[in-house]
Amino acid sequence: MECNNIWKELEQCQSKIMLLGIETLLKSDTKLALLMLQWKALTVDYQECHERSPETISTNPDVLLELGKEELQKVKNDLEKVLSAVCSKNKQLEEDLEREQQWYEEQEQMLNTLNRIEEETKPQVEQLYKTRGLEELRNKMLQLKTYKKELLSALGEFLDEHFPLPQDSGSAIKRNFSSEPAVELLALQDILEILINKLMTTPHEPYVTINESFWPPYIELLLRFGMALRHPEDPNRMRLEAFHK
Repeated sequence: MECNNIWKELEQCQSKIMLLGIETLLKSDTKLALLMLQWKALTVDYQECHERSPETISTNPDVLLELGKEELQKVKNDLEKVLSAVCSKNKQLEEDLEREQQWYEEQEQMLNTLNRIEEETKPQVEQLYKTRGLEELRNKMLQLKTYKKELLSALGEFLDEHFPLPQDSGSAIKRNFSSEPAVELLALQDILEILINKLMTTPHEPYVTINESFWPPYIELLLRFGMALRHPEDPNRMRLEAFHK
């Protein structure tokens, strides 16, 4: 309180000095002179404050003790408030940390459970895939075999109807009426099956040797309609045209 009173008195004196200085100024130099007076006043105040040692409020030990107790009590109260706030914040952080730790443990446990289930079911799934794949492959093979039989049957009926064997020869004829034994001629369906099987089993060497069992009109028929091709170097060999490529 004493410091505040002294400061107020100082401000009042400063105001009086400023008013006195303003009354003696000429109107033309009012602003410049006012600034100069302010600068001088502030310089004087600064020097006085710098040279003057702070005065003690009181020299009474009891008064100083009480003032010290009050200041210490204020500091203590402020520190207690800060400590309470920090403790509250720490408690909240500990609760958050505990929840996060619990959530992490739950997630880790769930992940371990899922990994264990995956490891347990992996052989079963692989076996199931293998079994299912083999079953599907087996079914497809059966379907293909059935379809192949149907195609061959339909092809055989068509060829027997439109391309029969020579009626005069029956199952065997003698060529040029020679004394050689009769040669059994192959039906057109048999020739096609031989060419197909050769092409599929050995695609790198699909040519078949033409022997006496191949009736020449059938050979010319296959070559003329582009169903078969002769070997470029050996006219006694032929192959089926690769329509599947």
